[in-house]
Amino acid sequence: MRRFAQAGTMLTVSMMIGVAFLNALDAVIVRLLAGEVHAFVIGFFRALFGLLVLVPWILRRVDLRTSPYRGLHVVRAALKLASLIALFVAYQRASLPDATAIFFMLPLFVMLGAWLFLDERIGGAQIAALILALAGMVIVVRPGGAGFDPALLFALAAAALTAAIQLMLKRMAEHDTPDRLVAWNLLAMTGLGLGLALIVWKTPTPWQLMLLCVQGALGAANQTLVTKALKLSDASFVGPLDFLRLPAVALLAWLLFGEVAGAATWIGAALICVSVILATGAVRRRAA
Repeated sequence: MRRFAQAGTMLTVSMMIGVAFLNALDAVIVRLLAGEVHAFVIGFFRALFGLLVLVPWILRRVDLRTSPYRGLHVVRAALKLASLIALFVAYQRASLPDATAIFFMLPLFVMLGAWLFLDERIGGAQIAALILALAGMVIVVRPGGAGFDPALLFALAAAALTAAIQLMLKRMAEHDTPDRLVAWNLLAMTGLGLGLALIVWKTPTPWQLMLLCVQGALGAANQTLVTKALKLSDASFVGPLDFLRLPAVALLAWLLFGEVAGAATWIGAALICVSVILATGAVRRRAA
């Protein structure tokens, strides 16, 4: 039994290493398209390619008309599109490692939102985690300092918007099915994304279109690996492994763009990582 558990743990870690590099490649593609393809257009094609992959499944299995949340689906899709575009802007304009480190604030924003809007209790350990994460964020962003990059605020906005989406999903999933939630989200995102893309439309070249297609495939592979990892191991174990994304991004940013993550990036990211682990541990102890 112990041998099977160890094998499952190693497989989970291997999958999350793969997820880290898939996310890093996603960021690299966005940076390669910087200045050539607008973030609105990237957001549209991300939604479109995801929808095209799932259209046969949607037609066979999903009854869209029976969802009780048609208006909220559109709101959630708008927030999802906004979060993607904000993250793409951060990847295009800011340091990739810094933007990645700031996006790690996501789990803390979810916890804070659950406390503010869903009446979930938080204890002393979680409050300490929030303070620690805030300190880490300030170290990375360096507001008011010479190294301050306003583009990093887009990564912060992306994390906050994604947290809002997750909180909405938590409530919507009580009265709707996962299939309909996914299908409605992709359909609404594609429609909204097309509207935004048309404002700044410039037809991508074949090379750019190929990169956008690869990005869509990376997103699908990423989601598949995360899902399988969560089936093998507890979310409390899988979640912190997402921080492997930072060294993966830092490595590719250095190899491809000559970006070197500074000490502030690593120190700030480490504080955010510790804060997430601390908050996750507090939730597990409360549930036990």
